[in-house]
Amino acid sequence: MKVIVGLGNPGPKYEQTRHNVGFWVVDRLAAKLGVSVTRAKFQSFVGESRVGNETVLLVKPQTFMNLSGMAVQEIVNYYRLRTEEDVIIAYDDMDFAPGQLKLRARGSAGGHNGIKSIVAQLGTESFCRMRLGIGRPAPGIDVIGHVLGAFAKDDRTRVDKAAEAATEAALYSVEHGFERAMNEYNQVSF
Repeated sequence: MKVIVGLGNPGPKYEQTRHNVGFWVVDRLAAKLGVSVTRAKFQSFVGESRVGNETVLLVKPQTFMNLSGMAVQEIVNYYRLRTEEDVIIAYDDMDFAPGQLKLRARGSAGGHNGIKSIVAQLGTESFCRMRLGIGRPAPGIDVIGHVLGAFAKDDRTRVDKAAEAATEAALYSVEHGFERAMNEYNQVSF
């Protein structure tokens, strides 16, 4: 089983914010696979499908960003997953410009509170990541205001393209492995 988790904050208030690009990836995957991500389980909304011979669980934690690790840990424990092979996390990253996509097999949280929570709960930094660039805040805007704000129109167009590429990368990784997906999709930029 492969688990693809999109990080974000629940509720309509946050749907269009920079912090919810992980949810956007899961929503695109659900549409491509013809499933809904609405079943409440593991402190998340989940949907299940198949890609090739692999069962795929799509996950949108409902714990709010800073507690994402609680939901991810429940899933990992329940299915006895190997985090370095079976778990992919899609999330926003201020270190990259809007429209950039970076895949990584492991690493630090880099200041991202959702990833900090996952690392703390799992006790490892070894899980696959799809980082979608959202850029840094403009002068005078704090980090919280930035991540909980909406994209400008041009940035939104680029981020939508990166989210679509992340969707393709996730499906490719399920069939061919994350290492090969990194070779094909790493550092895509729109």
